[in-house]
Amino acid sequence: MGLDTINRFDRIVAILIQLQSKRIVKAQELANRFEVSLRTIYRDIRSLEASGVPIISEAGVGYSIMEGYRLPPVMFTREEAGSFVAAEKLMQKFTDTSLGSHHKSAMYKVKSVLKGKEKDWISTLEAQVLIDPSETPFDENIPNALEILFESIADKKQVFLKYHSLNSEKPSDRFIEPVGLFHENNFWYVLSYCHIRNDYRQFRTDRMLSITRTDKPFTLEHGMLDDHLNNGADQEKTKIIISVDKSIARYISATRKQYGFVSQDIKKDKVIMTFMTQDVFQAFPRWYLMFGDYAEIIEPTSLKERVIEILDETKNRLRN
Repeated sequence: MGLDTINRFDRIVAILIQLQSKRIVKAQELANRFEVSLRTIYRDIRSLEASGVPIISEAGVGYSIMEGYRLPPVMFTREEAGSFVAAEKLMQKFTDTSLGSHHKSAMYKVKSVLKGKEKDWISTLEAQVLIDPSETPFDENIPNALEILFESIADKKQVFLKYHSLNSEKPSDRFIEPVGLFHENNFWYVLSYCHIRNDYRQFRTDRMLSITRTDKPFTLEHGMLDDHLNNGADQEKTKIIISVDKSIARYISATRKQYGFVSQDIKKDKVIMTFMTQDVFQAFPRWYLMFGDYAEIIEPTSLKERVIEILDETKNRLRN
């Protein structure tokens, strides 16, 4: 059997698994995943149909498998099962209690179809992998927050939120329409349409004091999360150039991207970094102060003034 034949067989099996994982699968989606032409995908679909798989095809929509048709559980390789171990550890530490327990239950099902040696291999991994997040992603009083948000997004139902924002002395009550969730710098964020602000806002999950399901439907079509996040890239930004001592530049490379890092130019013992950011008043100057004794602000002047202002406020507080 030639290599091309083996590759095609593997691809057809993978296509069948993907068809069983979603209600509708587009041909272009399959072509993109397997890096083949649409013509190849059409041929593979015909092969599945010829083997007796009841595939429903609708022009302009995609492919689906007739309701009720399912193959027996597939076998996982130990490498695939190993990736689930990493996912389980992340779920335990970076999600709420409710979703973590659901994933733990799913892992028992995954492990139930493994062979003996693979089970031992997975058990060894589970005992030797630890993840310790630096921040608690959710308030312990709302153990099912992420689960409720997932349901809200999928069912298009509003949630009632009691939220304590960073700049507010008291919590506020809000009805929100969650658009999507993303994890960044140890925190979960929920991009939502807020009915109090009549606009889109980002809510950090660790500042949620309570969250409740409602029967109120969404009032708007929100589109994709990526579209909303990318829209922020079109907002006006300020160019910042700083000079950082080469000896410590590498220590800030892991965090600089979130502050709008664009490029750098190494000159002898200095690294000249350029940023484009929307927040010259709060986020960037406070980040800069973490290493400010090893750096110099080249531009803009407004950033220098803001850093001095923060330092003056700090000195006054220490004196008092």
